[in-house]
Amino acid sequence: AAILCNMMMRTTFLVLAILAVAACDTVDTRRDAPSVSAADSNAMASTRSAAYPLIPAAAGIERVNDLVHDPVRDSVTGDARVAAMVRRGYDIFRNTPTAAPALTGNGLSCGSCHLNGGQKEGAWPLVGVATLFPQYRSRPDRFITLEDRIADCFARSMNGVPPARDSEEMLAVSAYLTWLARGLPAGVEPAWRNINDLAESALLPIDQLEPDSGRVLYERQCVACHGADGQGVNLGVAHPGPLWGPRSWNDGAGAARIYTLAGFIRHAMPLTAPGSVSDADAQHIAAWINSHDRPAFARKREDFPRGNVPVDAVYYPQRYTTNPLRR
Repeated sequence: AAILCNMMMRTTFLVLAILAVAACDTVDTRRDAPSVSAADSNAMASTRSAAYPLIPAAAGIERVNDLVHDPVRDSVTGDARVAAMVRRGYDIFRNTPTAAPALTGNGLSCGSCHLNGGQKEGAWPLVGVATLFPQYRSRPDRFITLEDRIADCFARSMNGVPPARDSEEMLAVSAYLTWLARGLPAGVEPAWRNINDLAESALLPIDQLEPDSGRVLYERQCVACHGADGQGVNLGVAHPGPLWGPRSWNDGAGAARIYTLAGFIRHAMPLTAPGSVSDADAQHIAAWINSHDRPAFARKREDFPRGNVPVDAVYYPQRYTTNPLRR
């Protein structure tokens, strides 16, 4: 009991210290949103991000390693222990397989999907998300914490082991995300959130998706960075991650859903010309990518307990006997 009490006190101290950074260091979907052009989207991004700048959505591969908020370069906090934890979280975020190898089960890092350290508009940015928890999620049908969400990403997107809530890895990633929320109002959705959602009117029915067309588009738009085998090409400045197979995200991850992945492709890809892929083409490419085999998430049947499995969750046996995109 004494050991447990001591552990809880230590964890509480670290979490409170992390939250102090947000206070003192000032420096699930909107399907009814109208579809906008890439140019309009980028213009909106510039306006929305003026008060708290992000890497612009239109920034190309030459800026793939740029950061607006750099915990190595910037002052983090007067507490050296918290600063070290934030920087450790950033290292895990950018280099997950090497910085947290015991927790990672594939070739992806957090930064493979949340580009520029989670600081790029239109690339699933994470700036400000720490202020939005706890939040309701339909997949588990309950309210979850920031730590729950981080654990889920390790278990699904990185096909790995969820870090324990009081582990160094969990506290470090939480610290980095909390640091990214400094100066932003708690509980207020940042304006750059949900821009990756495709408009309801742009969604193609699952039976109208064309994986074969997606393969042709992939070979034209994506193969230079991800390779013909989908496993990623070392570009020097970046090494895009595997898109299918045993080293990719598992079939319970968010990117295993067609419309979710298509929204990312539409606004963040290709790295050389983000925003140049149309809504329809992005969906066909996502269909091609998610027509492949990938690791199985053992607890998929526990997801969506109300039975409301989304139509684009093509790997879910509750919805489809077999993946409808396989030909």
